[in-house]
Amino acid sequence: MSYWDTLGKSDEWYTPKHVFDALGCDFDVDVAHPKDCDTFVPAKKFITENSLQRGWYGFAWMNPPFGGRNGLAPWLDKFFEHGNGIALVPDRTSTPWFRDAWSKADAVLFTPKLRFHRPDGTIGKSPSNGTALFGVGSRALIALNRAHERGLGILGQPVKHSPSARSAPSFDPLLGSGGLPLEQGNEK
Repeated sequence: MSYWDTLGKSDEWYTPKHVFDALGCDFDVDVAHPKDCDTFVPAKKFITENSLQRGWYGFAWMNPPFGGRNGLAPWLDKFFEHGNGIALVPDRTSTPWFRDAWSKADAVLFTPKLRFHRPDGTIGKSPSNGTALFGVGSRALIALNRAHERGLGILGQPVKHSPSARSAPSFDPLLGSGGLPLEQGNEK
């Protein structure tokens, strides 16, 4: 699944079918598909080599190699530059790359620990952490919301600040954290 869980072994870990069943969508392209291997990714096209140097198109699925301390950063940069798809990453919320990605995402679905599939078809052990699905674009928002409703995980939406509003959001006990009045009896 990732560098942190299989140090020195493999970056080849495939997303389980139930993730795609929960998302309930098809993708135009899988931008990090393994070469000469079938997976559960419901995509029309597959990029198996040099993905970071190629153009991406349409609604993209991305489960990139997790290897290396900052190995995900170039993949996430390209993903957000593309601006249309869903990316699966470890939920390493304390890392700079995760915080940067969080600020660029339209929504993020935090999943429980996924047991990924190995190239030989066997299922891996439970990893040390959960995963996050970053979504960008309207199709991603619909799919992540559907997966949340189907019980795949917890859906979060980054607060988007205007460039001039750099302070942390305030909490007003009468308005709540989102600036909308709390309903009577929901003051928790």
